[in-house]
Amino acid sequence: MNDDVTQYINKTQPWQIDVCEKLRAMIDETVPGVEERLQYGKPHYLKNGHYAAVIAVAKSKVSFMIFNATDLPEVKGFLRSMGNGERKTVDITEGQDVDYGTLSSFLGKTTAAL
Repeated sequence: MNDDVTQYINKTQPWQIDVCEKLRAMIDETVPGVEERLQYGKPHYLKNGHYAAVIAVAKSKVSFMIFNATDLPEVKGFLRSMGNGERKTVDITEGQDVDYGTLSSFLGKTTAAL
């Protein structure tokens, strides 16, 4: 675990710390050999030098973005496309139930070929 990422997470609200730590653990379990680093002011996760995911904390949400996600379908109210659809994002708000298993499945699919 990267100390800069830990510091980034620990500066957020308690509920956001919980979500970020769960996402962080899920990424580590899902992507063997994942590299964690703070880049562009946010935690980025890379596999073999390729972007796999990003966690971004805003005032009222935690966003989790998956790269290489062109083949993932949008899920209304859960997973939305960014840009040309190569990236997909989930916005998590306080008190929301998060399906980390589904996120892990999506991330596993998008990182398998990296």
